Amino acid sequence: MPAGTGRRGLPQGLHLCWLLCAFTVELCRAEASVREEKQSVSTSTLPCWLGEEFVVAEECTPCSSFQAKTIPECGSTGYVEKITCSSSKRNEFKSCRSALMEQHLFWKFEGAVVGVALVFACLVIIRQRQLDRKALEKVRKQIESI
Repeated sequence: MPAGTGRRGLPQGLHLCWLLCAFTVELCRAEASVREEKQSVSTSTLPCWLGEEFVVAEECTPCSSFQAKTIPECGSTGYVEKITCSSSKRNEFKSCRSALMEQHLFWKFEGAVVGVALVFACLVIIRQRQLDRKALEKVRKQIESI
């Protein structure tokens, strides 16, 4: 057997490449079966409002401390609305965003933008003063050398 060959007369690099490809294919198959299993489990636990028409029974309201502990939908925004699905007639809660919360977030964002703008405006002024000083110093040296 020539040096650098595997069991079947293939070069070692090609043999390792073949093993790596086979491993990758098996890994992809296993991952696909796990994804299919997760999808079959998750579709049975999806809320009804994702696949059906629904009617809002109670408007978007802030969660009480009890609701925050017992209703998982309260966790993401702190607001929840009660909905009724049309075909299954189930009552469920759905996380929502209130207008007041959106307004607060908007003004926080605006404040952050104004703050960043002020910081960079100050940096521009400071840099401009430095450049002006350097230019004046250069002109002064040129005048002294005459």
